[in-house]
Amino acid sequence: MRWETVIGLEVHTELSTESKIFCGCTTAFGGEPNTHVCPVCAGMPGTLPILNRAVVERALRAGLALNCKITQNCKFDRKSYFYPDLPKAYQVSQLYAPICRGGHMEIEVNGEKKIIGIRQIHMEEDAGKLVHDPKSGGTLMDYNRGGIPLLEIVSQPDFRSGAEVIAYLEKLRETLLYLGVSDCKMQEGSLRADVNLSVRPIGGEMGVRTEMKNLNSFKAIGRAIEYESARQIEILENGGYVIQETRRWDDDAGESYGMRSKENAQDYRYFPEPDLLPIEISDEWLDSVRESLPELAHRKRERYMRDYGLSGHEVSVLTGHKNISDLFEDISKQSRNPLESARLVTGEIMRLLNVTNTLPEELSPDGRKLAVLVELLSARKINRNAYKEAVEAVFTDNAEPEAYIAQKGLMMLSDDNAVSEAAGAVLADNPDAAADYRAGKEKAFGFLMGQTMRKLGKAGDPDTVKKILKEMLDNQEGA
Repeated sequence: MRWETVIGLEVHTELSTESKIFCGCTTAFGGEPNTHVCPVCAGMPGTLPILNRAVVERALRAGLALNCKITQNCKFDRKSYFYPDLPKAYQVSQLYAPICRGGHMEIEVNGEKKIIGIRQIHMEEDAGKLVHDPKSGGTLMDYNRGGIPLLEIVSQPDFRSGAEVIAYLEKLRETLLYLGVSDCKMQEGSLRADVNLSVRPIGGEMGVRTEMKNLNSFKAIGRAIEYESARQIEILENGGYVIQETRRWDDDAGESYGMRSKENAQDYRYFPEPDLLPIEISDEWLDSVRESLPELAHRKRERYMRDYGLSGHEVSVLTGHKNISDLFEDISKQSRNPLESARLVTGEIMRLLNVTNTLPEELSPDGRKLAVLVELLSARKINRNAYKEAVEAVFTDNAEPEAYIAQKGLMMLSDDNAVSEAAGAVLADNPDAAADYRAGKEKAFGFLMGQTMRKLGKAGDPDTVKKILKEMLDNQEGA
């Protein structure tokens, strides 16, 4: 029997607001346990929530960018469950009137495009974090994360492979970053995905689904999908049946294990949240959010290729992260040289990110200083070796480019006499190479030029050296 995998995703993304969804506590990552907590997010009796308007703004931005219909009169609901990470014993979420519905996103896998439906996007509060202590065998609670605003983006079950899931998540992450909705740091839990997966005979009825949690990287998601699909197929082919359950993925072991039976909506006893008024989103508010939407990555790629003549690979690198794109545009605008700015970012900046193990979200060099270096290179005041050295100094030490170049003596020599003196010394020291060049061996010229540039140091102008060295060799030949 031939099987196909059917996958739907529930993506949770923490929003980049300064304060929590219903109180004024900070959303900053980390901190000593239980220090970013107040009576409201700790669920103390008698406290009342106040909705953070910035949460709604970010939900609207995401919904519009993902082609959703906005529910202009939406509301919150209580989702009741008893678990230590929710001290109130319920979570404020949205079920009956989520803020966004019926969206879609286009993905591309192996050159083929596909539309993935988005069932809904809803706002909710995050839960606290359980810390399992291996020494005592007990579990500790940290409520710093409790009350941080979340968007849950629920897809339709339109995925048929791990590759499609990864393509969707990469584009979704890219979109949320460019919108400024979330920092999407998976290592900090800002972007989390739960995978709902079932298998069925091709064209057959939907199978029983399982939900996999604890997926904290795209690589882990791909491995988990492959494992769970194979596990379910093996069960069915051996005459068994799949249990609807929530499973936890262990990336070190490369397998999942059952946590609990999978709940349905009725198990949570949803009812309208009595402490929060419905949200009315006016046409004017919606229009203002729509007009403020930034240019997204796929539009930037089209523009960079059209306006600057950059290659597909170059624009892919330049738009791979919002910080990289912002840096490129900053350098390009200030230097008025987009082509050299693109070469700088796709070349030296990406190399320095790799060698320093710096993540794109940590990228913070001064665009003005890098633009100065692009201008100096374009004006042929420094050569490319000096340029690379100065770029690294700006990247790693935030050096002032002109002061650094002056201190290190990197400004190119404009004195032809100095170049002639250096070339003459090289020719005198290497008569055999000079003779080889005059005999028609072009490689000898490269050697002589390299020796002259070495003698001049990083202040040598390759074009001037090439011109003067060739003149001197030709004059020697004539003599």
